[in-house]
Amino acid sequence: MKKYKVGIIGATGMVGQRFSLLLADHPWFEVTTLAASARSAGKKYKDAVGERWAMDAPIPEKLADMIIHDASNVEEVIENVDFVFCAVDMKKEEIRALEERYAKAECPVISNNSAHRSTPDVPMIIPEINADHARIIPAQKKRLGTKRGFIAVKSNCSLQSYVPAIHPLMDLGVTKVLACTYQAISGAGKTFKSWPEIVDNIVPYIGGEEEKSEQEPMKIWGHIDGDKIVNAQTPSITSQCIRVPISDGHTAAVFVSFEKECSLDEIISRWESYKGRAQELNLPSAPKQFLHYFTEPDRPQIKSERNLENGMAVSIGRLREDSQYTIKFVCMSHNTLRGAAGGAVLMAELLCAEGYMD
Repeated sequence: MKKYKVGIIGATGMVGQRFSLLLADHPWFEVTTLAASARSAGKKYKDAVGERWAMDAPIPEKLADMIIHDASNVEEVIENVDFVFCAVDMKKEEIRALEERYAKAECPVISNNSAHRSTPDVPMIIPEINADHARIIPAQKKRLGTKRGFIAVKSNCSLQSYVPAIHPLMDLGVTKVLACTYQAISGAGKTFKSWPEIVDNIVPYIGGEEEKSEQEPMKIWGHIDGDKIVNAQTPSITSQCIRVPISDGHTAAVFVSFEKECSLDEIISRWESYKGRAQELNLPSAPKQFLHYFTEPDRPQIKSERNLENGMAVSIGRLREDSQYTIKFVCMSHNTLRGAAGGAVLMAELLCAEGYMD
């Protein structure tokens, strides 16, 4: 595999910081450009971030002295990159316009943002689940008038915990899903230091999160029809999303109904043996085992499971029959690794391996 030169747009934010750690020593990708808002432009990365560095590990040495570019100066940013990762903090319409500017300048965009998730010809890929949606990229290029430039997005961080667990059961005729998510403060770009009010507290509302949790899986489970991705019509999903005093890691309590009979042992076997395209290709960031089931009654837990397989695995436990639905279980994933930057890096690896970056 050739080495790709990559840029991080929005490098100073929490997800951008996570990108910098994941990419600093990546076997396929070399970070050559960092970009952020105009107020950070011209500063060294370490100075632009300053006390806002929120990761446990320090700023990578090879990136610390890199000079930040203004993300709005597209031609300058793309001068020395093959593609960019985007994690900017802007209004949705501004993000949509900025990402299209990069794509139309013939620079592929791997986006962590929600701005293009509902765009019909923009693939929203979980590499283990719907890697085939990359086939829509030529149609998007035709619309944009590009040869290389396109946009691909990763899905919302909360559904990364429960959609992977439901996916191996879809052939059982899944009809309805209830998912209650308990989401870490890093999903809001916060730490305990910057958000002291969350300590000993929960916030029962996360703006837009429930809509994303209910709608985005339908695109993931959808199919390509001509020049667009058509959303799936089933299952029916309802969700409740709550912010809890956890630094990293989203947990979900999930209830699922399906039409066909299936034993609990068979469901666990399906989870433990499931492999997707990411495992078939042995991508650098892919977990060896995507879904891990824990038999202990008090697992999975955030502290013991969130970093499983470098934070890229999904942990499941407490599977049992339910009186209202067919089954219920608890699952958990690391929201800034599997759910955000790590998921985007894995998607980029997939697109490189499948030839979409060439």
